[in-house]
Amino acid sequence: MSSILFLPPANYTVAVELGFRNSRSKRCWSAGAGFSKRWCPRMRSIRAETAAETFGSRKGESLGPNGECDCDIPGRSAPALSNVGNSTNIAWHECPVGKLERQILLNQKGCVIWITGLSGSGKSTLACALSRELYALGYLSYVLDGDNIRHGLNKDLCFKAEDRAENIRRIGEVAKLFADAGVICIASLISPYRRDRDACRAMLPESIFIEVYMDISLEVCESRDAKGLYKLAREGKIKGFTGVDDTYEPPLNCEIVIAPTDGECPPPGTMAKQVISYLHENGFLNA
Repeated sequence: MSSILFLPPANYTVAVELGFRNSRSKRCWSAGAGFSKRWCPRMRSIRAETAAETFGSRKGESLGPNGECDCDIPGRSAPALSNVGNSTNIAWHECPVGKLERQILLNQKGCVIWITGLSGSGKSTLACALSRELYALGYLSYVLDGDNIRHGLNKDLCFKAEDRAENIRRIGEVAKLFADAGVICIASLISPYRRDRDACRAMLPESIFIEVYMDISLEVCESRDAKGLYKLAREGKIKGFTGVDDTYEPPLNCEIVIAPTDGECPPPGTMAKQVISYLHENGFLNA
């Protein structure tokens, strides 16, 4: 049995020794108190400065000497209960592995890239191209596609205004979890109303909500009509279709705008590189 050191965040005073078995012994080393050594899984280096017997604190909550959840420490008073929405008597539990540790492990910062625009504007095309480019560069992302989510999580919702708002809220909460996990979450959906997009932005801390507006005209989107939805809407067979008989509210102050060049829509790779440039410039592609 060999072991590695788990490195807590900066406001911890010590590291934790964890047992770890791995046939690739080059990645593992025996732990002991009072020394420094590097562990480099997949070329990402974490430096453990020391090991000791007691922890400091994380967000004001004490953790046990082995990194237990605060509620598992003998003699620890019960956590404060709260009510959130219709959920009553619930408590938030802190764990020793947090967002910072996950970001160090992945060598990236979790964020939400929210792609909005009319049907046929290229949202899914950009989302898939961006995910592919990030993968090629060694970064972890996940695409939340509006239609895909309606196959499962949101299959109980229709397209009336209140259901659209709930659709966006749920996807926003899921995207928030992905970002907290250190993943670059790419949400691709029409999301026609500013108030709903702004509500998702408000869920997220530290300016990690990146709104990408597909500024492609209705005429261009309708001329594409890959799914035949505009035709059905014009024939009155689909009601409340964005751009036809329901409004789309463009962002007023988004982070990125994808616009046509000389009347032509940019190719997928060019759009993806525009977003990746923003991620590089704003420090999301390193921990």
